[in-house]
Amino acid sequence: MLFKPLAPVLAPTSTGEDFPVRRVFCVGRNYAAHAREMGFDPDREPPFFFTAWAETVVPLGGPVAYPPATNNYQFEAELVLAIGKGGRNIALDDALDHVWGYAAGLDMTRRDLQLEARKMGRPWDTGKNFEQGSPLGRIHKADGSFNPDRGAIRLTVNGQVKQAADLADMIWPAADVIRFLSGLYRLEPGDLIYTGTPEGVGPVVVGDTVEVHIDGLEPLAIAITASAQ
Repeated sequence: MLFKPLAPVLAPTSTGEDFPVRRVFCVGRNYAAHAREMGFDPDREPPFFFTAWAETVVPLGGPVAYPPATNNYQFEAELVLAIGKGGRNIALDDALDHVWGYAAGLDMTRRDLQLEARKMGRPWDTGKNFEQGSPLGRIHKADGSFNPDRGAIRLTVNGQVKQAADLADMIWPAADVIRFLSGLYRLEPGDLIYTGTPEGVGPVVVGDTVEVHIDGLEPLAIAITASAQ
């Protein structure tokens, strides 16, 4: 063997078990106000998805290096679904039965690279899929105590509120997201689904502290550090 493969990313959970991350799916423009701030009409399109490596996940947050090749590194607070039971073409009424748990997450974005790719009709990979781009809070096991369809979601930078909305503002709620996504891919245990971000996205710089709070879930905090070598 020429090299030893990387071990799977293990995300801590509320039960003390580790959740092995398999794949990361992200929903684009799932809050109407955010879609408008990005220049789109939210009433005219079904949900769409992009993907990221499992290695982008930063369990429990902590230090996150400012990535290379960008001058516009932005935050996006999101509810994350952790899939525990696989399936394809999952019915809407059964969708939440496939969720093992829920967490606060960040879809960090090299916005300048994303917008340049969008302008040229190219994929978003360089803007969205990069090392440490998907910080993840502790996964709260689905036990009926958390409602993924309602509750405040808020993001602060250095204590100042930048994003504030309610999960009820999602265009496509969690169950709909699972239904749509499972029609495109067979979902498998270990998959994470980042469900989109509210309006108010913006840039961070080295030294900033970013916190995500979702009612009923453990907060997530990251500190932006100097670029990794």
